[in-house]
Amino acid sequence: MSQPEAKPAAVPGATFTLTDDETGKSWKLPVLEGTVGPKTIDVRKLYDETGMFTFDPSYTSTASCKSRITYIDGDKGLLMHRGYKIEELAEQSTFLEVAYALLYGDLPNSTQYDEFVHNVTYHTMVHEQLHFFFRGFRRDAHPMAVMCGVVAALAAFYHDSLDIWDPEQREISAHRLIAKLPTLAAMSYKYSIGQPFMYPRNDLSFSENFLYMCFGVPAEPYKINPVLARAMDKIFILHADHEQNASTSTVRIAGSSQANPFACIAAGIASLWGPAHGGANQAVLEMLEQIGHKDNIPEFLRKVKEKQDNTRLMGFGHRVYKNHDPRAQVLKKECDAVLKELGVNDPHLELAMELERIALSDPYFIDRKLFPNVDFYSGIILKAMGFPTSMFTVLFAVARTVGWISQWKEMIEEPALKIGRPRQLYTGATERAYTPIDKRK
Repeated sequence: MSQPEAKPAAVPGATFTLTDDETGKSWKLPVLEGTVGPKTIDVRKLYDETGMFTFDPSYTSTASCKSRITYIDGDKGLLMHRGYKIEELAEQSTFLEVAYALLYGDLPNSTQYDEFVHNVTYHTMVHEQLHFFFRGFRRDAHPMAVMCGVVAALAAFYHDSLDIWDPEQREISAHRLIAKLPTLAAMSYKYSIGQPFMYPRNDLSFSENFLYMCFGVPAEPYKINPVLARAMDKIFILHADHEQNASTSTVRIAGSSQANPFACIAAGIASLWGPAHGGANQAVLEMLEQIGHKDNIPEFLRKVKEKQDNTRLMGFGHRVYKNHDPRAQVLKKECDAVLKELGVNDPHLELAMELERIALSDPYFIDRKLFPNVDFYSGIILKAMGFPTSMFTVLFAVARTVGWISQWKEMIEEPALKIGRPRQLYTGATERAYTPIDKRK
């Protein structure tokens, strides 16, 4: 039974007083409280009442929306989807179970789950004409560039689900995006290596099907490795949603203009492409490439500590988590299982394990709580599976589409929906007269 939405309420007797030192005038701002998390100063009427804005670059102290989907407590290392802890979901659920919870508010019962799996499974094929769309890209195009284009193009093929005010069409679009992103991601990979596209199979699970479409070939049967399929499913679960990050905020602000969901998800993919966001696990392997050998680790870490040559330890620490990344420990177990299963003898993977060992025993990194994050282990697993680094962010997009479309759906169903319109602190020229070009110096 879904929990009812808890309306943000003013905290009784709690206000925040803002005083203008120049005039002595004061204003009392309401303080709101959600179900968990910090109290929030309500500044919605600030400009009307004071003629002033707030200044918060990167929105690090601003709640841009209210949401019931995901909660993060970075100090405690806590991540919950719909109230369920990420560790329990990763250990006991499937990706599509988590997807259902993100979309609808609760984990499904067996009937709901079977119906949802059926709906997603039977939307995995893409329109045949989309195959020709890929031919417009250079063979060496980055897969994320391809994904930005082909996902946006879905709006040109599925006109029957573009009415964002129709609940049924919203749901169909959600199912289509969750189902078709793995197919398009696999097609992007196959196109980049010159292999034929593999059509999805309805007899496979979500993660099994993705691995089949990426690594299967028409010339021979593809054997599903359950260890790899389980690891892939957990990677998808751990990346499914992460509150109001850059790409999710991009999806929401694009959606606030009433753009269609395919365009909004394409916008999210473009935002995710940035190396400071979705490209972090690729940056881990590039760092390992830079280190080169285990013998070079001490010198590399010395440069990190002394901030020499802008040397950074990628895959350690997190913008939000100030203690530990709860997703990392889950993926550490899968990383060990995958490497053992594959018997991988890769110098870079050995280097990563040695780097982890040394960093976790170094007081410098321990004191600063720079522990391995989810990107450190996911990059290692994906490389061991055979994915090139250019595909890492694409796989992130496959997983995060579930969170994006859930956040988009929640926003569209919000009665007080308004187009996003941030303010600015203008620091340019003041008003000045136009000077004809022949009189300008």
